[in-house]
Amino acid sequence: MSIGKTLQDQIVLVTGASSGIGKGVAVAMAQAGAKVIINYLSDQKGADQAVQSIKENLGSAIAIQADVSSEDQVREMMQAACKEFGTIDILVNNAGIQQDSGFLDMSLAGWQKVIDVNLTGSFLCAREAAREFCRRGVVRDRSRAAAKMLFISSVHDTIPWAGHANYAASKGGLLMLMKSLAQELAPHKVRVNSISPGAVKTNINRDTWESPEAEEKILNLIPYNRVAEPDDIAPVAVWLASDEADYITGATIYVDGGMLLYPGFGTGGEVCR
Repeated sequence: MSIGKTLQDQIVLVTGASSGIGKGVAVAMAQAGAKVIINYLSDQKGADQAVQSIKENLGSAIAIQADVSSEDQVREMMQAACKEFGTIDILVNNAGIQQDSGFLDMSLAGWQKVIDVNLTGSFLCAREAAREFCRRGVVRDRSRAAAKMLFISSVHDTIPWAGHANYAASKGGLLMLMKSLAQELAPHKVRVNSISPGAVKTNINRDTWESPEAEEKILNLIPYNRVAEPDDIAPVAVWLASDEADYITGATIYVDGGMLLYPGFGTGGEVCR
């Protein structure tokens, strides 16, 4: 993956960045010249490895532990980031979890935990970042915008998902949170957008792609006929955060190999007639 220095000297906070998509985005942002804060919950080893990888390539990075669903910890994380680097220019809301269950058996705790991390956590991080963005305003030698905010969502902000109602509801909520923030923050020169991946080879869904049999099954949902890697997502995030995308706000880019094309209708939908 070759990325130019389109984010030179900008400060980016990536939540849930000790592995998977978050780690890929953090490394790519560093390659684009950004100084990176790696947020993690419990995987300190993964976070430290991400920091080391960035530093080995002459980048700048630190790791900060915080539970994004905790208001106090999010505030402390933002304060620590600003103390280290002076401010932040880019927030990537990536932290997310799945706790799968059929709806009839879903517990309130199972519902609440996913909403707390995926939706409320994104709200808390976005609010604290937006306060800093609006306080500071535009820094002309860094970016045309005052700041950029990205939500890493999912095709399930649009596609229903039986057995995963909590997850799908959290991602659908992210879609409207993103659009509402884009509308409200645009006058402050803050751009807000989403990336919604389809199936990606990460730990959160390892059982759906790790074996050839499982991967073949999921490929039935992907017209492009391959499961994504984190590196398929990272360059899109870098581009959306750069001045090349300065006139884009309130948009979602689906990086899904065509999952949103509903491949079951690829033969004309005869089965439904």
